[in-house]
Amino acid sequence: MPDDAVLAPGFIDIQVNGGGGVMLNDSLTVEGIATICAAHARFGTRFLLPTLISAGRADIARAIAATRDAIAQGVPGVLGLHIEGPFINPERNGAHPLANLLRPETSDIDLLASLGPTGTTLVTLAPECVPSGFIRALVDSGVRVCAGHSNATAEAMARAHGEGLSGVTHLFNAMSQLGSREPGLVGAAMSDLGLAAGIIADGHHVAWPSFQAAFRAIGPERMMLVTDAMATIGASRDAFELFGETIHVSEGRLVNAQGRLAGAHLDMNAAILNAHRHGGATLAEALMMASASPAAYLGLSGSHGRIAPGRKAIFSVLRIAAGALS
Repeated sequence: MPDDAVLAPGFIDIQVNGGGGVMLNDSLTVEGIATICAAHARFGTRFLLPTLISAGRADIARAIAATRDAIAQGVPGVLGLHIEGPFINPERNGAHPLANLLRPETSDIDLLASLGPTGTTLVTLAPECVPSGFIRALVDSGVRVCAGHSNATAEAMARAHGEGLSGVTHLFNAMSQLGSREPGLVGAAMSDLGLAAGIIADGHHVAWPSFQAAFRAIGPERMMLVTDAMATIGASRDAFELFGETIHVSEGRLVNAQGRLAGAHLDMNAAILNAHRHGGATLAEALMMASASPAAYLGLSGSHGRIAPGRKAIFSVLRIAAGALS
């Protein structure tokens, strides 16, 4: 192995919307999931949760079925499914179409939990947009729940945490911010609730001083690097269609025609190096946030996220000088 290389556990990304020219929302098939996983494996992400952006119930069911089949067929890398929305706050919808947002119904609990023990299901929702007991019912059904695309107060976050909410999706983005008298969702994430937090380390979604402050407050054990990647990763084209709108790469950012951010043009290789070079993390801490920390959050510490006897023998090699993964 070259002198400038570091052997690391295979990286884990819990928020991957697309890759290899494919968006999960547009390709709810085993083939679509396999394409996304293969695209990200080129950049060191050996395990991931394909992520469904707010969609109707029929598409949620199709995504769950495709994930179940992908796992059964041994598609390398797929751990389960991240269902982001549709129970989010329309004031914080970001790139999620308002027409796709839904009011939760009791039957949605069975739908969201229907992957069962086959794989991990993660649901992102706005705590203020679901009824009391909804989060608890999901958690009791084996689903992990994160807050995101939300205007939740710190008090609402504390109640949601009491029901079993355990994490925050893309910290700082599309959520209530930290204020002097109302800590908001960001403040709750950095408080003593012990929540895990995904964060996009591309320098566009979160300014580096904000990243550094959150990193110091939360620490590498609970902070997780996520890419929020779209179809452009591992693809030859630098543009794609998202809900009828053209999204393109501009100066390293994914934007629509109005210049608004729409996901990230980021791979885990770059996220790790960015967190180390700009985010205040040592290299070991940056690697932890892409491996051991998400493994722990997903309940996979016994098999993933570390190089040790009995763990998955799937590695990434990080070339420090070149900034390349293999």
